[in-house]
Amino acid sequence: MGKRKKPIQFSEKKLLYSIQEVADHFAVNVSLLRFWEKEFENIKPRKTSGGTRQYTREDIQQIEIVYHLVKEKGMTLDGARHTLKSKKDDETKRAEAVARLTEIKKELLLLEKEFDQLHERQKYSKTKTD
Repeated sequence: MGKRKKPIQFSEKKLLYSIQEVADHFAVNVSLLRFWEKEFENIKPRKTSGGTRQYTREDIQQIEIVYHLVKEKGMTLDGARHTLKSKKDDETKRAEAVARLTEIKKELLLLEKEFDQLHERQKYSKTKTD
């Protein structure tokens, strides 16, 4: 049975994420993230004095682009590097659009839940008027 993605719940308060959180987010091994860090110059997480990697949202967005090219599109590492060099803006825009659409979906699901709760309250609080 394969790993399941555990999407990161981004918040304004949390600025840095561990390598394990990022690996879980993409359902990959931490070793793959370390490997991609060596293979792709656009993936550069911060490291503490002890060598612990700390990823920002921007780092995770760069990994999202590589993940899309390699895992979803099935490109080779060379192909992905070439695409990043020649079409970086397109891939960055795509990743930003996906991230924004995900946020919009969350907001819409929250609104739907609130409307359902409001509807239930109104349904039971109606009084008959003659």
